[in-house]
Amino acid sequence: MTRRIFGRILIAIGVLLLVGALSLYLYNSYDADRAATASTEAEEKLSDAMLSSVGSEYTLTIEEDKEGETYSVISLTVDDESYIGILSIPSFGLELPVLSEWSYSGLKNSPARYTGSASAGNLVICAHNYERHFGNIKNLSPGASITFTDVTGTVYEYEVVEVETLQPTAISEMITGDWDLTLFTCTTSGQARVTVRCQLIEGN
Repeated sequence: MTRRIFGRILIAIGVLLLVGALSLYLYNSYDADRAATASTEAEEKLSDAMLSSVGSEYTLTIEEDKEGETYSVISLTVDDESYIGILSIPSFGLELPVLSEWSYSGLKNSPARYTGSASAGNLVICAHNYERHFGNIKNLSPGASITFTDVTGTVYEYEVVEVETLQPTAISEMITGDWDLTLFTCTTSGQARVTVRCQLIEGN
């Protein structure tokens, strides 16, 4: 009798674990679809705003890097959100709006500037590992093309140089170095960061 009860308990626990795993999978799928829709809608609105905007609608801020050098960040506000431009990753057919400042709530919808700027040659962009955000950047190969178009319409063309994995505490390594563009996201486990290093293509 005791063995029978124990067996039923184990079965019940197994069922609960399966239900929990299925629920988590369904939630993650829903959240990824929601994020893809949100970023697509934001990119379309931002593209329209970039085509129709005039200089007075831009916001210019001045920031300082770790070496004490100043650089400018130009942004454009759409639906109460501030963006610096659109990131294009042709390998995955992605056109993503980039928020001017990162926040946990903002990253639920779009990639965001972590630090730096394209004009200063030190832009760092972060995003969640949703499939239609940065979920596949670990698969980028050296030589792959990436384009960033700022809100004024200036186009910066880059090529991937390397893909590396950094620890979450390696903040200094993330934002320093001779890289014109860095993209990063968490690994699936959340224990490290996939980091893509890019250089501006000569002539741009």
